[in-house]
Amino acid sequence: VQLQASGGGPVQSGGSLRLSCVASGRPSTRFGVGWFRQAPGKDREYVAAISGSGKTIDYSDVVKGRFTISRDSDGNTVFLGMHDLKSEDTAIYYCAVDLQPLGIRTDPTAYHIWGQGTLVTVSS
Repeated sequence: VQLQASGGGPVQSGGSLRLSCVASGRPSTRFGVGWFRQAPGKDREYVAAISGSGKTIDYSDVVKGRFTISRDSDGNTVFLGMHDLKSEDTAIYYCAVDLQPLGIRTDPTAYHIWGQGTLVTVSS
């Protein structure tokens, strides 16, 4: 499986963006996908995750109520809708695949395959 994240860019505070994570190489329907972010000088931070079936979803407290994770019917694309963006949301956003069917996991070390990241810059 290879992952391609896209959709980042500059946005003003309070604005919205939608990130996409496309999986290729093997069907990803069975695999959970997580979004993480890393701001300059900070550790990689969990943002949200969705199970392979799409029936289980989880968000970090920091983004809950502002971000929405979903996946298309084919299961090969996972979206992260981001609303009411704040300057502290500025980071490189990564998607990752968890090949173990153990439910939603928030630890980045549990994820096996990572995309290249897409930069989100929120200006106030």
